[in-house]
Amino acid sequence: MADGHFEEGPALLIRDDIIALVERALGAAQQAGDIPQFAAPEITVEHPARAEHGDFSANLPLRIQGMARMKAIEVAEALRAHVPEHEAVERVAVAPPGFLNFYLSPAWVATQTAAIIEAGETYASSTLGGGKRVQIEYVSANPTGPIHVGNGRGAAIGSTLARVMAAAGYEVEQEYYVNDAGTQVAIFGRTLYARYQQLFGREVQIPENGYPGEYVADIARAVKERSGDQFLKEPGEEPDPDLGRIGLDVMIEGIRADLAAMGVEYDRWFSERSLMEEGGAYDVVMDLLEQQNYIARREGAVWFTSSDLGESKDNVLIRSDGQPTYYATDIAYHYDKFVVRKFDRVIDIWGADHQGHVSRVKAAVAAVGADPDALEVLLYQLVTLKRGSQVVPLSKRAGEIVTLRDIVDEVGADATRFFFLLTGANQTMDFDLDLAKKQSDENPVYYVQYAHARIASILVKAQDEGYSSDGGDTGLLLHEAEQALLRQLLLLPEVVEKTVLELAAHHLPHYAQDLASAFHAFYTQCRVIQADQPDLTKARLLLLHATQTVLARTLGLMGISAPSSM
Repeated sequence: MADGHFEEGPALLIRDDIIALVERALGAAQQAGDIPQFAAPEITVEHPARAEHGDFSANLPLRIQGMARMKAIEVAEALRAHVPEHEAVERVAVAPPGFLNFYLSPAWVATQTAAIIEAGETYASSTLGGGKRVQIEYVSANPTGPIHVGNGRGAAIGSTLARVMAAAGYEVEQEYYVNDAGTQVAIFGRTLYARYQQLFGREVQIPENGYPGEYVADIARAVKERSGDQFLKEPGEEPDPDLGRIGLDVMIEGIRADLAAMGVEYDRWFSERSLMEEGGAYDVVMDLLEQQNYIARREGAVWFTSSDLGESKDNVLIRSDGQPTYYATDIAYHYDKFVVRKFDRVIDIWGADHQGHVSRVKAAVAAVGADPDALEVLLYQLVTLKRGSQVVPLSKRAGEIVTLRDIVDEVGADATRFFFLLTGANQTMDFDLDLAKKQSDENPVYYVQYAHARIASILVKAQDEGYSSDGGDTGLLLHEAEQALLRQLLLLPEVVEKTVLELAAHHLPHYAQDLASAFHAFYTQCRVIQADQPDLTKARLLLLHATQTVLARTLGLMGISAPSSM
């Protein structure tokens, strides 16, 4: 490497320093005439699949060989000669056909133990978001039934992304959009009234397309116990609207409790009904679309001429019966998000069956004067419940689904969240209930939590036996297993950043498993408490503190507990 002063970047995100080293090497090589002058593409580095190829690898020589009119291997050699010195880098090597491989100094890696401990609960936090206001809206299931298993996947993804984005410097607000207006709510109210009448001996049927689940009958019984026949009308009369509202309130409280049992809490529960109030967002949006000439009236309905904005067809806003469509209220809702509340970014997390709705909503966002690119829609695929190899039907009996609460009650909130996060949102997933309950290394959440509990146990034992990490020399942490564990600890800031940039929460549980594996390997190979080696004992206790910090941080970002005993 070339001599030269390098202004070191954040020690806990060394990747960025490596990128800067490559950038400076290119500039120096061009200035020296070893590589021709040209504007280079963005420089990136990757982690090689094999440890013998180093900690970071840059493929820049392969990407610029055409511009340089040199062989990639020659470009790599020229760059290597100009890489500035850096305390974290032990050596830089060239590998065919043109990679520049960076090997971190074991001594430097060992020193990062103290930096991780000092960062504590803020480890892997960053200013990536720059304080931008982000709203994440997720689940938002109709309050006409309990939260089901599929909704649980959206809940785990949404609440985890909220935690990670907050750690990355965004101002995050989590929101549940309560569909408390419209056709389905009216059907729910009529269903509840039918169940209520049945309790007084009336021979009435549940409405067509009504809700046959026993939970509606449960609400009807609760209303009767509290209010008697207060809501009973003459046969054939319309039900009291207050009855439907009471039923919805009961359902919403149940949804809130079910999500809280999984560790999901919202900053705001937004009422669709509030959009429809006189002079509210719905009225404002309809006037705005009219002024923008995006409204057409035909076939007795009111249409949004979304084809003018690149959509393949126009969309109905108000049906011929005078009722607004879901699309109309969605436009008003997103107007409220962007124009009224002025969020910088909005992330909607929907089930994959809403895919066809994405472009329509983006067109509407553009029509009301907001930036459609500021709306990001994350779609998640279906969940298949299993017990081992056997598929569990999602409907237990007519009208009764397997609810999210059923799953949380059976396997616990931690396992529920971890398993929902394990698979990328764009892939269908299998949720093995039997595996989620196993207390063995086969169960990934148990495997990770057990690593944390084992560390806590060792630290307690060390304290009981009079050992302390005070004054420990981390420079002694040079064993292969110690170094492998430390290198895993240093990856969390990258994982957090990747999770945010890709809106991909599954990176966290996979990292957690890799970290637990590195710890268990260390534990197998390196005895921590050694009476005849007090200095090494102190250093390894420091390593345990750092590992415990990162495991707890990773689990916390997923909304999962870090137990001290199991």
